[in-house]
Amino acid sequence: MRTYDFAPLWRSSVGFDRLFDLINDTQRLEGQDNYPPYDIVRTGENAYRISVALAGFSPDEISITAQQNRLTVAGNKAEHQAGPTSEHEYLHQGIAARPFELQFNLEDHVEVERASFENGLLQIELARKIPEAMKPRRIEIGAAASTRKMEKLKTVDQVQAA
Repeated sequence: MRTYDFAPLWRSSVGFDRLFDLINDTQRLEGQDNYPPYDIVRTGENAYRISVALAGFSPDEISITAQQNRLTVAGNKAEHQAGPTSEHEYLHQGIAARPFELQFNLEDHVEVERASFENGLLQIELARKIPEAMKPRRIEIGAAASTRKMEKLKTVDQVQAA
């Protein structure tokens, strides 16, 4: 595992501390397993979808939490909490039903629109909503002061001539 020294960048940058924290967090997350499998898809210019394969889970065993710029999806099977039951004995258990927690870092202004669960697939729709104040706007270029004086002189000359 590599570690990066951001000290030189800290001296010459303002407001990028969150970026450095994200880079350090990705190093920490490299050791995590990839359960459950998921996809992240861009569905439009400002729209995204996270799809998580959760075979064997029901919607009431899954929680989705959005806090600041982090989205957390967690799941815990009810029968794992209670322990094995005497009703059945697995000869082979290939469908994983262990507890999990996935965390996704979200960009500023990305919000969870909705979530749905169908056929063992959790779909989380995200949208980037940029405030009007942050959107680019066109700035009109006005005339220079000397040009305005020339226009006023022309107007005065035209009035005197009339």
